[in-house]
Amino acid sequence: MRQIILDTETTGLEPGQGHRIIEIGCVELLNRRVTDHRYHQYLNPEREIDEGAVEVHGITSDFLADKPRFAESVEDFLDFVRGAELVIHNAPFDVGFINAELKRLGERWGSIEDHCTVLDTLTMARQLHPGQKNNLDALCKRYSIDNSQRDLHGALLDAEILADVYLAMTGGQAKLSLGGATETAGVSAGSPVRRVSPDRAPLPVIQATEDELAAHRRRLEAIGKTSGGKCVWDTLEKVESE
Repeated sequence: MRQIILDTETTGLEPGQGHRIIEIGCVELLNRRVTDHRYHQYLNPEREIDEGAVEVHGITSDFLADKPRFAESVEDFLDFVRGAELVIHNAPFDVGFINAELKRLGERWGSIEDHCTVLDTLTMARQLHPGQKNNLDALCKRYSIDNSQRDLHGALLDAEILADVYLAMTGGQAKLSLGGATETAGVSAGSPVRRVSPDRAPLPVIQATEDELAAHRRRLEAIGKTSGGKCVWDTLEKVESE
């Protein structure tokens, strides 16, 4: 299963007003493990950047003056993401900008949905944590993920942070502890999430017993029932068995 965690930075908020993408950052997940495969590109938007946008990401027109245009990078970008599931926080924003860029280049490029499927982690977070703040900073705090380097928004940095947030959010369902405090299965409160190095030595494989497999199946069925059929591990097992 290949997923691409994606984020963009832009000249403003509305592609319908001619605003453009100025940075794309992508992080690859293979079978829920972060790889070293990245896509990162700054882009010359061929227009001025709103002052409010510069305050958010710190990217200036002078810095982008010698960077390639989207038309010059589109093939490399689509080659990187093609066939994957895009995981995006507030996906309508980024997808709207990407599709506006593709539309400028002509019908043959289609839309990003012609190349990938899209998962919106903001929608997922709102379902898991209704009535709470669910921006990226709030989720980092909730799941004890270190975002101390995030003084300004940056597409690649935000994609790397979102990868940790997504893995934490989908690592288990929320539950109540015996003391009444809310916990999240698979995430230890107060313990920062750290990426596992892909160069680590292989771990020994210990096969589960029949009793353990049966208990595992009962647990997945219970999670599926309480989550409305949204148990991620159950979905993964079905995909792997096909």
